Amino acid sequence: MRAPAPAYAADLNGETVERARDVLGAMLVRDQDRVGEVSLFVARDRLADAMELLRTAPGLEYQQLMEIAGVDYPERAERFEVVYMLLSLTRNHRIQVRVSTDEDAPVPSVTGIWPVAGWLEREVYDLFGVLFEGNQDLRRILTDYGFRGHPLRKDFPQTGYVEMRYSEEEKRVVYEPVKLAQDYRNFEFMSPWEGAAYDLPGDEKGQVPQAKGAQTPLSAAEIAKADAAKAPSTPPVGTSGSYAKGTNPPGDASANAKPADPHVVPSEGKGQNQ
Repeated sequence: MRAPAPAYAADLNGETVERARDVLGAMLVRDQDRVGEVSLFVARDRLADAMELLRTAPGLEYQQLMEIAGVDYPERAERFEVVYMLLSLTRNHRIQVRVSTDEDAPVPSVTGIWPVAGWLEREVYDLFGVLFEGNQDLRRILTDYGFRGHPLRKDFPQTGYVEMRYSEEEKRVVYEPVKLAQDYRNFEFMSPWEGAAYDLPGDEKGQVPQAKGAQTPLSAAEIAKADAAKAPSTPPVGTSGSYAKGTNPPGDASANAKPADPHVVPSEGKGQNQ
């Protein structure tokens, strides 16, 4: 195989759009070919008929429904878009079919064409609140029982409405209003690259450079002072610039030490010699 995935037949986009215009007719509101993807905007009340034609019409033949997604545009009168991803196995081509709706107008279900749409429509209903007319099992599928609201709507609060926990007193999961305990939190509204204006425990370890070239917040003058403090004092030198061979510098305790006698064996016990 020349590629890790089947090649995408983008050269069929123009042919697909022309064929869809002929087959769908008035059911097609508009179409677009953007970034290599074909999107067909279909009238909501004619969605099931349009899907059946897209699945069976020669030259189209989109046999598989791959996914159903939702998009929320709160500024629009019909704020939701339901997007159907279709795949043609015979033509190796994909398209998107889009319909618009609001919170009250239901979208016709396509479970009669693709039974797998039942699960996908439940997901869009759960996360966006879009209703599907004809779905016989339209229940929440991702959120919990009694969940309030729809999480992927743009106006849904990020913290949610309630929080749940296991209660040892009641021996069950209980729901409570969201409580954000921030009494013991200190917020520093500053650049993360500059750091805080106070010292944390352990900061003193970074005040002296660990080694030459190590990263440090000290200036060049402070580094020079630190190096000077670490450098050993220079011993006095004689006329020749060094001490004589076999002698020790003044103050060296080893200068008064006598050489060890190689014939004396150290004793194993106090006051005993071998």
